[in-house]
Amino acid sequence: MTDGELQRLARHAETLTEIACDALEDELDRRNLDLADELCDDSERRAKVEMQELVTIRQFRDLPEALLAKGSLESAGIECFLADENLVRLDWFISNFVGGIKLNVRPADEATARKILDEPILEGMYVHGVGLYEQPRCPRCHSLDVNFQELDRPIAYMSAFLRLPIPVQRPAWHCHACDAEWEDDGCDGSH
Repeated sequence: MTDGELQRLARHAETLTEIACDALEDELDRRNLDLADELCDDSERRAKVEMQELVTIRQFRDLPEALLAKGSLESAGIECFLADENLVRLDWFISNFVGGIKLNVRPADEATARKILDEPILEGMYVHGVGLYEQPRCPRCHSLDVNFQELDRPIAYMSAFLRLPIPVQRPAWHCHACDAEWEDDGCDGSH
């Protein structure tokens, strides 16, 4: 890295692990760059950040749902963290054992974060170049809380029991409100 890149990195040292911070400090000392003293202050600030109390506001079985929720909060300026995401990335079946992926925020942001995540699902949105996208609805209860390609749990659990975990997905829609399932037949789901 150039001296300028190292100095920029040193200004944001709170994002580094302790080992990376030590390596950066050694390199700054070796090059006689001025930010080596400031880096110690950053490591102290980083230790304070790591010790902050966090509140779990949601738990997710699947990583994509957790990332969407995290993105929603971050786009609103709320700093949030995912816990146990790497365990689930390593083995999706472990998600149930660890209680899912946890979405954590600072206690001061809890009420706002919950409000954002509890906002109703949009019925439709305009997509540039495509037109109006309408969120699919459940044909039974008309809920918008539906998703496509749910995990076929009986097959997935049996395959995991046989020590050959295969995340088999069904080509069907699932409603989280009433547990209805239906095949995607190209209809709008209003029949």
